[in-house]
Amino acid sequence: MMSDFQTDGKWCYIVLWVVQLQHSKFLRLDWDSLKNRLLSVSPPCLIPLYHDQKLNGSSTSPSVYLLKFCCVDRKGLLHDVTELLTELEFTIQRLKVMTTPDGKVVDLFFITDGRELLHTKKRRDDTCGYLCDVFREYCIGCELQLAGPECDNQRNFSSLLNLAVAEELFSCELSGKESCMQALRTATTSPEKAIVTVDNLLSPAHTLLQIQCVDQKGLFYDILRTSKDLNIQVAYGRFSSSIKGYRNMDLFFQQRDGKKILDPKLLESFCSRLKEEMLHPLRVIITNRGPDTELLVANPVELCGKGRPRVFYDVTLALKKLGICIFSAEIGRHSTQDRQWEVYRFLLVENGEFPLTSGHARNQMADRIRRTLMDW
Repeated sequence: MMSDFQTDGKWCYIVLWVVQLQHSKFLRLDWDSLKNRLLSVSPPCLIPLYHDQKLNGSSTSPSVYLLKFCCVDRKGLLHDVTELLTELEFTIQRLKVMTTPDGKVVDLFFITDGRELLHTKKRRDDTCGYLCDVFREYCIGCELQLAGPECDNQRNFSSLLNLAVAEELFSCELSGKESCMQALRTATTSPEKAIVTVDNLLSPAHTLLQIQCVDQKGLFYDILRTSKDLNIQVAYGRFSSSIKGYRNMDLFFQQRDGKKILDPKLLESFCSRLKEEMLHPLRVIITNRGPDTELLVANPVELCGKGRPRVFYDVTLALKKLGICIFSAEIGRHSTQDRQWEVYRFLLVENGEFPLTSGHARNQMADRIRRTLMDW
């Protein structure tokens, strides 16, 4: 992907050259729907109306619906359901998956609709009908309704994170070493460093950051999320095409007051956060929960409360390719001193190719999952 964008403080002009990711070719892209969704999140052309809407706080979050799906268990089932929900343009906000002793699965998906049509009976009936048609004899039941108070309860995990595991998962900071414990362990072909060069002389009103790092999925998102969290905005920018797996970017930043970043502490903090997010935007760890093996994947939550898109889809895809079955899964939030995290928890079923008791096999699994998340 390449990108070119600029803003004058009121208008923003963005050009994106995009390609479909290799492992997403099974999903049918609806370009008209994508265009409509981009239009829906863009401000209207009437500037006074745009400011009135924002000042009055009239924009509302989409309604959350609860999809109850009961099915006969089989290998790769959870990813197949997730793939269908993604194809239907649903976003999974919360999740609770349980496997019963008699080989059945009860899935509770708390979802929002990208098309914003779930308030209609036709959209709900079409969704359940589509799932039943695809899974046929495996499907036992499907219900879709507006979520109640149980949606808020799903923010908390059914069992708390082990303190030692939480320490390893969240307390790793960027250092001079290539890896920082299992949560940040990288593949042999992953980047050794991200280079951020600061130029405060080229522009009288902007701070130029020239960035070179490995190309990966969500790179643009991670950079903009980091700048947004620190209340710093991009005025101009250009992404070049990927060369030998690396990406070069020239980004002109300003503070909210329209001035360049002159505070050395803020600039150092900004560059450090950018490097950390480019090298380790997600944390992956495989550990024990009692007698069971648990996979944990964590990513920072935006200040507005949104989590990283499509993490659950990519993790279940990686596990399906590895032939590893999921006994249970859930999504929740975990707060540390400086930020909030979205955490995906999976209890795994033993696999012959990847014995879950083997440290070497666990490292291989974590590496494969991280590669899928980063699209390496």
